Amino acid sequence: MRSRCISLLTRTVTAFALRASAVKKVRAAVLIFLSLSAVAYAQRDYRVKFDEWHKANPGSRVFDPRDLSGYWTRRERNPFNLGTPAPPLTPAGIAAKARNVPASNDRPGNEPWHSCNPMGYPLLLIDDEPMEMIVLPDRVLQLFQWEHRTRFLWTDGRDVPSGENLENLGPAWYGHTAGRWDGNTLVLNTVGLEDRAWLDGQGYPKSFHARIEETWTKIDSNTLELRLTLYDPEYYTAPWVGAPKLYKRIPPELMTYFGWKGLYAGISEGICAPMNEVETYNQGFRDVARDKK
Repeated sequence: MRSRCISLLTRTVTAFALRASAVKKVRAAVLIFLSLSAVAYAQRDYRVKFDEWHKANPGSRVFDPRDLSGYWTRRERNPFNLGTPAPPLTPAGIAAKARNVPASNDRPGNEPWHSCNPMGYPLLLIDDEPMEMIVLPDRVLQLFQWEHRTRFLWTDGRDVPSGENLENLGPAWYGHTAGRWDGNTLVLNTVGLEDRAWLDGQGYPKSFHARIEETWTKIDSNTLELRLTLYDPEYYTAPWVGAPKLYKRIPPELMTYFGWKGLYAGISEGICAPMNEVETYNQGFRDVARDKK
């Protein structure tokens, strides 16, 4: 949520500018500048405390390799992709990627999540937002602060759906995930993905019939390693093997907001709600204009 605030505020001021008069633009710019400054300061403060905690608490080599529970995040913020060059695309893949336009300094993009749609899998996973993992006998839960989202990673012996069953289930923004332990590595597969959701922040696509292999290995008591491999012959000419990504433990004190410990608090609730954006505009501009009449 911390890193997303700047993006949300930036989009908000852009919308304001399209509707406001010159005077209102200046007022909005000042308001957003102060808000961005406060968010940036909070981010720096959080990262300083995060790094200080890990310096004082180096990961122990004595740990339960199957205990993935706790709060985790990627320390590095970018890039939000698989970390390796993409294999060549098929003609269908080229056409699918052409429809996805990432935002840049000189043009707007059409990222689905900028229109209050889910980020989807695996993009939400490889983002730098806080995540909690809860290990149960028959499943692992991944709870994400952004979107207030939960993934169910089934470890009860089932296989992922296939064939007619998969076709009948249809696409899901976060797919259908199942796996098992291979030694001390959790090996998962996800199928049935929503093809309107981007694979990564660069606009690479994935088809409904893609399969993503996801492995988790605990490196030390405070570090998890994630590896992703995309198998999608409809869009890619070869499997896409991603680079390892490290997730570091978030100390509990950095997951406490005004005495309330946990991922989900009003100040950190990362849910895109259109009525919230409308309310912000009304309070900042419409109501001010009405009061002056």
